[in-house]
Amino acid sequence: MRRVLTLSFVAAAIALLSIGAGGAVAAGPTAAIPGDAPTSATAAECGVGDGTDLVGCWNGTHYEDELSFNQTDGLTESELEALTHLTMARVEHVRERPFREEVPVETVTRSEFTNDSASGGAGGSDAAFQRWNDQVWKALFVVGEDENASDAIDGVYGGAVTGFYSPSAGEIVLVVPEGENPQIDPSTLAHELVHAMQDQYHDLTSPRYVGTTQDADLAVDGIIEGEAVHIEEEYDARCAAEWSCLAPPDSDGGGGSTPDYNFGILQTVLQPYSGGALYVEELVDEGGWSAVNETMNEPPTATSEVIHREPDYETSEVAFEDTATDGWETYPDQGVDGADTAGEASMFVMFWYQSYEYRHAVLDPDATVRENVQIHTQPDEGLRTRPNYNYAHESTDGWAGDELYPYRNDGDATADGDDATDGDDATDGEDGYVWVTEWQTAADATEFRETYLRMLTAHGGDDYAAGEVYEVEDGDFRGAYGVERNGTTVTVSHGPEPADVLELRPDADLEVPSTDDGDDANGTDDDDESDGADGTDADGSDDGTDSGGESGTDSDDGDDSAGPDAATGDGVPGFGAPVALVALLAAVGLLARRTRP
Repeated sequence: MRRVLTLSFVAAAIALLSIGAGGAVAAGPTAAIPGDAPTSATAAECGVGDGTDLVGCWNGTHYEDELSFNQTDGLTESELEALTHLTMARVEHVRERPFREEVPVETVTRSEFTNDSASGGAGGSDAAFQRWNDQVWKALFVVGEDENASDAIDGVYGGAVTGFYSPSAGEIVLVVPEGENPQIDPSTLAHELVHAMQDQYHDLTSPRYVGTTQDADLAVDGIIEGEAVHIEEEYDARCAAEWSCLAPPDSDGGGGSTPDYNFGILQTVLQPYSGGALYVEELVDEGGWSAVNETMNEPPTATSEVIHREPDYETSEVAFEDTATDGWETYPDQGVDGADTAGEASMFVMFWYQSYEYRHAVLDPDATVRENVQIHTQPDEGLRTRPNYNYAHESTDGWAGDELYPYRNDGDATADGDDATDGDDATDGEDGYVWVTEWQTAADATEFRETYLRMLTAHGGDDYAAGEVYEVEDGDFRGAYGVERNGTTVTVSHGPEPADVLELRPDADLEVPSTDDGDDANGTDDDDESDGADGTDADGSDDGTDSGGESGTDSDDGDDSAGPDAATGDGVPGFGAPVALVALLAAVGLLARRTRP
């Protein structure tokens, strides 16, 4: 089974947003967690060659020791080893358990890393997966019709990687410039060493750490990356308050470029680091490190568990029947029987990204574009030493499940049945999808539908007519869309033309758009929905039309720049003006890959 982000094959293991907002750092370390955790060794107890039973001591290096060098000119091999031993001792002290074995740290040049990973990418060379994957990201309104999802994902991961931990090899690999000694952010090294410790205790190559869908993959990483970020935060707080720590490098030590990242993909990838850290913090506060161990043994299965910090989060079965006609086929060999699950985190980013990239006030139609962006970048709840991102909103609260089925229609090109694996099939034929979403209540479903219609009409520019297929004539998300609500279920269908939507969903209570202007735009036709439509959908579509159609201009007050060139002090990604974009790119510059077989 192939998944969207391929996070489990080459998963991010970054030191999340190491540039803080205004340099805010916690006043000091938090109190030790009471319980049966071993006490860290004293300096007198720490000797060279001691076994792995001591906590806070590694190969004679005590966690309170100081280094006799800096890294102005980079680190020599012996200095890197000394820094690694000290950081291992400090991670042991914070985590209150010992490493079981040495963690090798190797270095490779940028060119060596690029050559070794050139054949990898997001999905490799499997054309069927690439085509399937494209439709998932296009359904999320993050990758446009003229873009390639794999290229966009590789743009986030590729040139910016400066290091990774490999469970299969049991080592950390740092990417360094050609002919230069490495410079390393100590907190980044601590983050990577947490993954090494996780691997030694839990075996990160285990299938339970490989999500079968995008949402499951992000959820699993919520505990894996959440623990690493939480410990990294504790590490940084102690560096600020009591430990002597090397200063981080002034710039990216890996020689990577700063490509034009797709911030929708980036913010999706960052969710486990941001929400996961708060998730783990609450686990530790309520149950100590044993609660983290238990969660590692039974990882979260949905991002909603991490976002809302509810291990028993309620989900529902999603009912789907493939009734497509006229040559439309799913991808039974991709995802889970042809489907992916986007999940709450990805759905939130979908709506937020429209404000950031396209200046459409989708999440809150009564607010400015800038204020819509800040729903994500300036949350009420923060991490201790760095900015945090919010992924919760009433538009996506109440998520109970979803299944997204990409479709292909190659006509005569697939007469033999499986030609979609040929490379040029990725550009031949037609593509579409059916996305079935399930919600905990009808009110939740209505909220999602209304927000989705605001997004849709913002791109289409025309009002939504209840009971009709909606058409976006041009732009990144051109094509035809059918949106239906039946009780707690909202189903979205997409194809190149309105007739394609009806072929994908022949039983849908939808009609092709009328050719005259008509008066349907107010969405007052109460008959457009099947049972469960209580009249609110008609009003909801009207709300979506009014706010969605005007969202790009309502807040256009001259300084609401919300995209990558934002220059306002409170613009994306929530840092001060001079460091806003640089800070986030620096975070991505630390993207590391945790490789699993």
